Amino acid sequence: MNTVRRGLGNGVVQAFLVVVGLVWMTPLAGLFLSSLRSAEDTAKGGWWTVFTSPGQLSFDNYSALLGNAGISQAFWNTVLISVPTTVLVVVLAALAGYAFAWLDFPGREAIFLVVVALLVVPVQIGLLPVAKLFGQLGLFGTIPGVVLFHVAYGLPFAVFLLRNYFAEMPKEMLEAARMDGGSEWRIFTRLVLPVGRPAIASLAIFQFLWVWNDMLVALLFADSASQPLTVALQSQIRQFGSNIDVLAPGAFVSLVVPVVVFFAFQRHFVQGVMAGSVK
Repeated sequence: MNTVRRGLGNGVVQAFLVVVGLVWMTPLAGLFLSSLRSAEDTAKGGWWTVFTSPGQLSFDNYSALLGNAGISQAFWNTVLISVPTTVLVVVLAALAGYAFAWLDFPGREAIFLVVVALLVVPVQIGLLPVAKLFGQLGLFGTIPGVVLFHVAYGLPFAVFLLRNYFAEMPKEMLEAARMDGGSEWRIFTRLVLPVGRPAIASLAIFQFLWVWNDMLVALLFADSASQPLTVALQSQIRQFGSNIDVLAPGAFVSLVVPVVVFFAFQRHFVQGVMAGSVK
């Protein structure tokens, strides 16, 4: 009887999760189907009409999107902003997190408190001062300027997350490695990084999603030649209003990349979220 109850309970949970997944994926499916319809078909009815009139579907919008030099350049600008930012934040945060967790140096606790305090600083406060500074340095309106801003504001949380994760590692494990003659760099690269892979992967996913979907920072710091996809799509709305044949496929491409990244690394993401919950 208990086995039957557990089986029924698991079946109900699985059915509920399937329903939640379908509901969560519905907007994405709707956007994809809308991106395959012409502006005329979109004006006549919703995307669900494709199930009764499948002849509406075509890839003409994507062909037009690929021929749109502004949108294509904006896509690559987004890649050039998101990937370096994610790599820099993860690398710098891993190094700093290990130092704060296991290295003794003067002012360690005070510096870490400053890093934690930076978590409460809203990004909006730094926009104008940093914009003025970047203007003096010649970085305003460039991709490196956008990357540097995202790195600076992404590091406090990243350092806080990885430091707390690294600090939970068994002290005896690191001491044994030191007794075997391992240098700090070797311990960090051969021991800490592999053990901390779930947390690092989770951080990388979060950072990539934040930067890829950002529009506020890019709207201020990027010019027309370095603007990412979010800003380019927003300008399409401002300039052409109902230009749905460009907006729908562009929005789908902008959305599907983070979804693919998330599902590709979901195993590491779940491990990172659950890390420490059973300690």
